[in-house]
Amino acid sequence: MIAFVLRRLASAVPTLFIVVTISFFLMRFAPGGPFNLERPLPPATMENLMRTYQLDQPLWRQYATYIGNAVRGDFGPSYVYKDNSVAELIGKGLPYSMELGFYALLLALVGGVLMGTVAALRQNSAFDFSIMSLATIGTTVPNFVVGPVLTLIFAVSLSLLPAGGWGDGSLRFLILPMIALALPQLAVFARLTRGSMIEALHADHIRTARAYGLPARVVVVTHAMRGAMLPVVSYLAPCAAALLTGSAVVETIFTIPGVGRYFVLGALNRDYTLVMGTVILVAIFVIIFNLMVDILYGLLDPRVRHD
Repeated sequence: MIAFVLRRLASAVPTLFIVVTISFFLMRFAPGGPFNLERPLPPATMENLMRTYQLDQPLWRQYATYIGNAVRGDFGPSYVYKDNSVAELIGKGLPYSMELGFYALLLALVGGVLMGTVAALRQNSAFDFSIMSLATIGTTVPNFVVGPVLTLIFAVSLSLLPAGGWGDGSLRFLILPMIALALPQLAVFARLTRGSMIEALHADHIRTARAYGLPARVVVVTHAMRGAMLPVVSYLAPCAAALLTGSAVVETIFTIPGVGRYFVLGALNRDYTLVMGTVILVAIFVIIFNLMVDILYGLLDPRVRHD
């Protein structure tokens, strides 16, 4: 197992290098720049800014400088948020995004698995059709529609919950953004669980367990659930990375000071270093969660060996 983890970590280095390289050049080739405003700056001012941030150097030298600094954990200064480095901005926003993302992931995973399991056990029933219909709606309705609707109902009309902001960080401030963030993923987990659970319940070893007279709860929880979780675990890595690093849309709608908001503002303002920092953060999360999923795969499926 240790050798497997070390091999995966070693292979993650070139993967991360490729992601950083592609993102760097895509950002530079995009039209516009961090200092291109509606009212153009005086040529002397523009020249000084380009020299200060080393944007007047050849592109290959900018790339080499950025890679060298990034290896040391220095992602450079933000072009938009003056007197702030990218590492400082990520350090400020990441705790908010991770707390909101953790609750959203927990809600999506637990709720989706429960709904999918019950739907599979009552296949082709009214409950099954209702759950799958709701799951379809959840995957098709985007966050920027769900968020304002939740705010209109529970904050404006009923005055039960705050309309936005972090407040004191209590649960009442997180309920609406958590639901808006978790709903699409909950629907995906429900659909994945239902399909894999139906397949697992028709497996030969499940028929054997039932023939031995094992209780239905033991058959489902102990035997069928283990195999049915494999597709769910496969989707868990990208889902967890996306939720824990912040949803740009949800954080913007509910004014959550997380990393996602910085990514949106950085992209709109061509803040190269801020966008690159968030891209690297997401890539690291994806790599880590994929490694965790591979290890969990081996625990759920004894046929998988990490030699």
